[in-house]
Amino acid sequence: MLPDPNDELQAYAEAHTSPETDLLRQLNRETHVQVLAPRMLSGQLQGRLLSMISHMVRPRRVLELGTFTGYSALCLAEGLLPEGELHTVEQNPEQEDRIRRYVAAASLTGRVHLHIGDAAAVVATLAEHAWDLVFIDADKINNALYYELVLPQVRPGGFLLIDNVLWSGKALPSYPLKAADKDAHAVRAFNDMVQQDARVENVFLPLRDGLLLVRKR
Repeated sequence: MLPDPNDELQAYAEAHTSPETDLLRQLNRETHVQVLAPRMLSGQLQGRLLSMISHMVRPRRVLELGTFTGYSALCLAEGLLPEGELHTVEQNPEQEDRIRRYVAAASLTGRVHLHIGDAAAVVATLAEHAWDLVFIDADKINNALYYELVLPQVRPGGFLLIDNVLWSGKALPSYPLKAADKDAHAVRAFNDMVQQDARVENVFLPLRDGLLLVRKR
């Protein structure tokens, strides 16, 4: 049987992308061994892209919705200005100890602020911040809600990244969706909404499960 070209492409892309740091590799491994649904972790390829974008933007303020085990937060923090800070929101309190442990191991305590709770409620408490870079990777059915909450807080020229906008291919018009597949319907509607939003410019990146790059005008 011939190899899956998608698997080969992924392996080739990873082989020609800068490697993870030792700490990120450790977190990657720990997540896969100890945590349910480890596929939710960004991983090397997407993590290096998040780091690259952060280095390009050189943000003072970063917001992340959906920390999971902290991998993407550590990647996004790599490009922070010396006085910069990152706020990250995770709804699952069981991840708190692991996240704080890795933030400390990365010497980012005091610069990475973890909030445990509902993402929409936490964002409302951070309204005084002007974000340079936002990464939305929480529950997909609320993508539009999070987007509308944070966009007014993003500075003009600032960026948003929204993950899983392919939703395992179900976002594609040719995929026969069932009425019960609420997440997929929400992802499709969100993608169309951003495409029609005159407040922003956007690029759809078919990386892993899809990443939408948005710049506020």
